[in-house]
Amino acid sequence: MKRIVLLLVLAGAAAWQFAPSWLAGNVSAAEPRPMPKAAPEAQAPTPARQFADDAAALELKRQQLMEREAALKAKEEALNRLSAKLEAKVTELNAAKKAIEMSLENKKKVEAEKNKERYKKMLKIYKSLKAEEAGGLINKLEPKMAIDLLDQMDQKTVVKLIPYITQPRVLEWTRLNLAGK
Repeated sequence: MKRIVLLLVLAGAAAWQFAPSWLAGNVSAAEPRPMPKAAPEAQAPTPARQFADDAAALELKRQQLMEREAALKAKEEALNRLSAKLEAKVTELNAAKKAIEMSLENKKKVEAEKNKERYKKMLKIYKSLKAEEAGGLINKLEPKMAIDLLDQMDQKTVVKLIPYITQPRVLEWTRLNLAGK
């Protein structure tokens, strides 16, 4: 079957090549028709053609690289802008942090001054009380507060209060003072 089809195709091609002029148009019967040329890609490339193709390929690569470089440069500039914004924000946050820390320090100083003033008032109150009343109140305070209060009082006042303060508290106060704490 394949042979028959192949023979028919060859016979058709031969008939077309040697057809009479009235079938083929202007071509005379004695002149054979030229066979169509093969496509340029099928021909062997000449050195000039090869060079032109290589040059075009290189130019295309160069254009692609330039486009990539431009895109990378744009991204780099965008990153630099973002980096600058970020650095500005960090600087701003650091300034705010310092301001908050200074505010807290000032607040602590003010609190310490207020506490010192309150402490002085309490000392005056305890000094103005009778020794028996002041001793009874000191016994009811927490041990640390009582010891701090005794530390702040002058020697004469403490001497008057010791007989009215419980013995364990007085001994603890004595130990701490002798230890240098």
